[in-house]
Amino acid sequence: MRVSRFNPRNRGFTLIELMIVVAIIGILAAIAIPNFIKFQARSKQSEAKSNLKGLFTSQKSYFQEKDRYSPIAGAIGFAPERGNRYTYWLAAAAVGGSTVQARNAATIAPGQNHQITVDTFKYPVMPSGAANPPNPTFDQTGGVPNGGVQGLYQAGGKSHFMHTAVGNIDNDIAGTTGLSFDQWFISSESAPVTPDACNAYDANELNAAEGVPFNMANDVNCEPAAGP
Repeated sequence: MRVSRFNPRNRGFTLIELMIVVAIIGILAAIAIPNFIKFQARSKQSEAKSNLKGLFTSQKSYFQEKDRYSPIAGAIGFAPERGNRYTYWLAAAAVGGSTVQARNAATIAPGQNHQITVDTFKYPVMPSGAANPPNPTFDQTGGVPNGGVQGLYQAGGKSHFMHTAVGNIDNDIAGTTGLSFDQWFISSESAPVTPDACNAYDANELNAAEGVPFNMANDVNCEPAAGP
């Protein structure tokens, strides 16, 4: 039997139906893509948390052997894996002739380093420049141990340390205003803190415990203001 080409069961989609489907897909994409980008950025934060915990352990192990802490990465055996998106500050400035390890080449010579920069050899297009350097600084001071200054210090008659990790994990563009960096610290001293407006905590989570990485400014939560 011959089937009529006008049988309703054989008809295709109308233009209006296709447009409705495309519109729905567009709405879902508009909702999902920003959330996916934020999820990617949050996954990058695991680098800072893991390395800061390793840094804390290295310092404690060094103290057990030497009865003191050290602001030198090589001395305590701290060496983040290549491909790091964060700059790690053990001290705010050179100590005893220490230098900055600029990770901008295939092979990095060992040295006495108080700072390890973002791996710009791995990420040559990492935003850089005066407004957004590959070794962004830690600019949080509210309640942070030692006033937010990286390095060794004395408090309550005891030796302590405070180290930081700072990175641009959502690739804000250099030259824009309102740039935000993902800023973490870890310390041998517990302290109540006053984080940046772009933080990951609520009002009941503003105490930083010793040995626990604390996210003072969360780059995932904040976007730079528009314009150069």
